[in-house]
Amino acid sequence: MLLELFIEFLKVGGLTIGGGYAMISIVKEICVEKKHWIEEEEFADMLTISESTPGPIAINMATYIGYKKAGIMGAVVSTIAVVFIPMVTIYIFFLFIKGAMKYEIIKNAFLGIRIAVSIVIIQVAIDMIKVEIKNSNNKKLPISIFLITVLFEVLILFFGIHINTIYIIITGFIISFIFLMLKKL
Repeated sequence: MLLELFIEFLKVGGLTIGGGYAMISIVKEICVEKKHWIEEEEFADMLTISESTPGPIAINMATYIGYKKAGIMGAVVSTIAVVFIPMVTIYIFFLFIKGAMKYEIIKNAFLGIRIAVSIVIIQVAIDMIKVEIKNSNNKKLPISIFLITVLFEVLILFFGIHINTIYIIITGFIISFIFLMLKKL
C-alpha cells in the first residue's frame, strides 16, 4: 500500500501544473474514481477540511488519504510523494527563469498555463456544487451560496478591492446560517 500511495501521489505532484487547486481534480480522479480509496461525499468533506486548515490544500489532501489508507507512514509517504517532483522542478526552474523570461514565447506560455489552471479550478468548484446539490435536502442552498459568493467576489474585483479569502468563507457560512434560520421559521 505504501508503494502504491507513493506512486499515485508522485503522479499527482508530477503531472499537475498550477498548484494545489489544480491538483484537486486529479486527486479526485485517482482516489475516488480509479482507486476507490474514499467515497465522493468523503472527498467533498476532506476538501472542505483541507481548505480550512493551515497548509497547502494538495498536501493536506495527500496526508489525509495516506493516513486513512496506511496510518502515519501512509501520511508521510503520500506527503513526500506529492511535493517531491514540484520541489525539484521549482529548483531547476528558478535556476533558469531569469534568462528565459526575456523571450515572448515563454511569457505567452505562462499566460496560457494561468488561464488553463483557472478553468480547472472553476471545474472543481462546479463538481463540488454538484455533490452538495445531490446530498443536500435543500437543493437551492448550495446554488444560492455559490451565486451570492461569486457575486460578492465579482463586485469586489470590479471595484479593485482586495479581500482575504477567509472573508469569502465566512460569507458562505453566514449565508448558510441565514438559510438554516429561515428554514426553521
